[in-house]
Amino acid sequence: MKNPSQTSSLRELQTLFESDTSLPLAAGNNPVFGEGPANAKILAIGEAPGAEENRLRRPFIGRSGQLLRKCLIEAGIILEKDIYITNVVKHRPPENRDPTPEEILAYAPYLDRQIELIVPQIIITLGRFSMNKFLPNARITQVHGTTELTHFHGHKLMLIPMFHPAAALRGTTVMNFFRADFSKLKSSLDYLVTMGLETENSVVPQNNSSNLPIQNALL
Repeated sequence: MKNPSQTSSLRELQTLFESDTSLPLAAGNNPVFGEGPANAKILAIGEAPGAEENRLRRPFIGRSGQLLRKCLIEAGIILEKDIYITNVVKHRPPENRDPTPEEILAYAPYLDRQIELIVPQIIITLGRFSMNKFLPNARITQVHGTTELTHFHGHKLMLIPMFHPAAALRGTTVMNFFRADFSKLKSSLDYLVTMGLETENSVVPQNNSSNLPIQNALL
């Protein structure tokens, strides 16, 4: 079987993923690879599919997904043009439990290759599991809504940790944070355009990071 790193397109990677019976949560579940344009400027990464996502084979399509998509639209993001949406784990864990470290590791080659093929300028992490892929020592309660300049396999990009929309639906406090963080997201996206950072592989320069509308957090 081909290694995910050997694939040359998202379509080829998805075909490989959907045929991979070695993945720990594949049995009895539908694959939920992700959706969006292959050249998306923004990549949103969640935790794992839920029941509705498993049924429809689409990421973030249930109640939490409806909230996410509404906030993205309000931030001026065109879903069909600007953003690709996926998860750290791409099959539904039993009873929507948290994914285990072993499961996250098993699915990592597919997520890594998605990032390499899409080459996003911005990654929005939704919840602590996707955040910890890039910021392993961070706490979501401390860094949500901030920006981090980071590198992934030689590509420099802007990382914006956010609460998971499912957490926002469970309590007013997190919901207020969630909506406030997304209201600031539009300012950061406008900043990228203003600075002429629309070209491939371009990012906010290190010496300008403190000027971002969403301030960089020091961990």
